[in-house]
Amino acid sequence: MSKKYASHSSQFKFKVALEAIKGTKTSAELSQEFVLSSSQIYAWKKQLEDAGPEVFANKKKKKDSEPTVEQLHATILRKREHKANRKKVQRIMQLIGLKAVWPGKKTTVRDHKQAIHPYLLKDLVIDRPNQVWQVDITYIKIKTGFVYLVCLIDVYSRRIMGWSISVFLDTISCEQALTMALTSGKPEIVNSDQGCQFTSESWCTMLIRHGIKISMDGKGRWVDNVYIERLWRSIKYELVYLHRFETVTEAKNAIANYIDFYNTQRPHQALGYKVPDDAY
Repeated sequence: MSKKYASHSSQFKFKVALEAIKGTKTSAELSQEFVLSSSQIYAWKKQLEDAGPEVFANKKKKKDSEPTVEQLHATILRKREHKANRKKVQRIMQLIGLKAVWPGKKTTVRDHKQAIHPYLLKDLVIDRPNQVWQVDITYIKIKTGFVYLVCLIDVYSRRIMGWSISVFLDTISCEQALTMALTSGKPEIVNSDQGCQFTSESWCTMLIRHGIKISMDGKGRWVDNVYIERLWRSIKYELVYLHRFETVTEAKNAIANYIDFYNTQRPHQALGYKVPDDAY
């Protein structure tokens, strides 16, 4: 006997995807609210993000006729019905770099199909700002689930150059953090681990387009990214473990305030007790 799959309208998919994009609720909250799996919500979110430029492109071509809400929904979501068994879901999750939202031993999930770049920091003397940046992802527990924090730091000054928080462990939030960072400077090298977010085509293309060299840690070599590991320790021991965040928004605001404090007021022994902004 064949299984029956729930059929959702394009309006419902649009509503769910829009809530996911807002980023004010965790994946667990969205799953409970809409009675959907986190992988389904992520798929619709990505579909909406990918189709967004097409909506505006169509609007530009047809200046005289404004599309209706129903037409926008149909254009964005293509009226696709998602029917899949467990193996297909696993394959799709691997392709888009999606993990279930719970804390594991690591946030680094390597995609063996994507290119791995060599480690460029061996024996390199880092003696100036914007010579090397490091990037990484960590998870932060809140009352309703988990959020993922991405940070890029300047190794020389320890300054946090860009950051982003997302309820999904995806490449988009990494690109948002990089976009923020590039408003303040441009590094010669960006070093990361071999996680699928950092080996993805879109991430690597973004770096190459800006003339930035790509460096990646050796497998299991956390020490290669030690400076940002120290940042995670500071954030968690000085902020996260001392508070109970009720919502995603509360966590974002607290982290934003801490990052401002970290860059402008927190002295570092390795910097001769300067603050990162001054060292930068």
